[in-house]
Amino acid sequence: MNILGIGGVLRDASAALVSDGKIVAAIEESKLTRQPHPGKLPDAAVKACLALGHLQPKDIDFIALARPLPPGSALPLALRAFENARVVSVDHHAAHAASAFFASPFESAVAVTLDREGDLRCGGKWRGEGNRLTLEEEILYPDSIGELYGRVTELLGFHASSEEHKVQWLSTSGTPQYLDLFEDIAHGHAFEQSYFDLGREGHGGFSTKFFDRLGFAADQLTERRSADIAASMQRALETYVERLVGDAENVCLAGGVAWNALLVSHLENCGRHKGVFAQPAAGNAGTALGAALDVWHQTAGGTTRVDAGSYCLGPAFGPNEVKQALENCKLRFRLLTTTPELIGAAVRHFQQHHIVAWMQGRMEFGPRALGDRSILASPHDPYSTENLNTFIKHREGFRKFAASVPEELASNYFETGPNARNLATVGRVRPEYREQFRAATLGQDLVRVHTVSRDDNPLYWQLLHAFGEASGLPVLYNTSFNLFGEPLVCTPRDAVRSFYSSGIDAMVAGNFLLEK
Repeated sequence: MNILGIGGVLRDASAALVSDGKIVAAIEESKLTRQPHPGKLPDAAVKACLALGHLQPKDIDFIALARPLPPGSALPLALRAFENARVVSVDHHAAHAASAFFASPFESAVAVTLDREGDLRCGGKWRGEGNRLTLEEEILYPDSIGELYGRVTELLGFHASSEEHKVQWLSTSGTPQYLDLFEDIAHGHAFEQSYFDLGREGHGGFSTKFFDRLGFAADQLTERRSADIAASMQRALETYVERLVGDAENVCLAGGVAWNALLVSHLENCGRHKGVFAQPAAGNAGTALGAALDVWHQTAGGTTRVDAGSYCLGPAFGPNEVKQALENCKLRFRLLTTTPELIGAAVRHFQQHHIVAWMQGRMEFGPRALGDRSILASPHDPYSTENLNTFIKHREGFRKFAASVPEELASNYFETGPNARNLATVGRVRPEYREQFRAATLGQDLVRVHTVSRDDNPLYWQLLHAFGEASGLPVLYNTSFNLFGEPLVCTPRDAVRSFYSSGIDAMVAGNFLLEK
């Protein structure tokens, strides 16, 4: 049985393919087209999913269409090419919940979905049992913790709905001095609306009452005050989700709020839950996968549970495709014919403190690079922070990169939870390695840890071990292979463009090495 999922049509459109309970593909449209097309069918992503499944439109049995859709949408009509498919509409938050629970390792769990707003809901609490999900509690807009977090994002000078992650990382350098204020706002599902002013533009739309409680005006924000506000909002979010989850044995998270790695780490370490799973593609794009899984389990009656592995579910490119792209661009390159030769070339660059772009295998689904579309650096490089953040990514110094480490060796250097498999949580640096990993460390000795297993990504796992043998430390700093404001690279041509438009020193794309 073949199920095509389509989600995020209004924003972050994507497609996913589930065949007989197995996730075959999941791809965001913007990574293929390199530009957003809000309100339109993700044609390129659909085509790529079918190609990866070796299917034609006539082979699709169900189309799982995650809401919301554009007003008066003709999308179902546009799907007429799928002549044998039954179209099933799936609620936005139901798709979020399915993306988390049905992709988790749990047979029973509470699934919590939280975002800014979607289908009038901004959240929900679901009970997952076997192949069924039941809504227990719904949260309606405007009483939205995601909306509140977005308002704080704007107040601190960032862009709401896209830069909430900056608030999370900034929070690690602050103290929650204003926690009482945020808990007074988000004291339950009914938020205190008197702290907002709908007619006020800018500064998050907060009211005079809000700033009176802070004790200063919006134009009196300092770096210290901003960090403390961020820390207060972050702590309030964690408290809010704790209340919502209760004492559930297992917890699954999805929706944009589930991208908050500090929240995931808090749930992993609070001692109240046996297991926590955060969907790595937690945002709107993930509803395509969730809708397909929802139909597989709750419409088609499938009982097979899935494991998406490393979430590298997009296209891959063979040697001939990479070579053709390099030759079309008139580039000089070196062919690396064996895996040891390929890995050895990368390790030699790391030993010279070079930054290396690494493009291998299938592109990741979701915003995080998991070793197939990554920019890598040696933790022995004293200038790694400056080189990666300032000269390549052009981003703030408080936004740290991840530390990739073989799964079986991770505990030697870090304390971290199971969601480090997909970079969805944070860990702590062990005391004896604090100085070594200072460049990647957030406040409170926190670090973004990415644990890599041989099963999930054998080539990247081998690279980490080879670097460990050469340097004594099997850890590489990892950030996503994309330039500022662009999606993760997909094709060899995307990789070439980003490589030559940045300060990256070398690139290993498939079996080919490019050097500057």
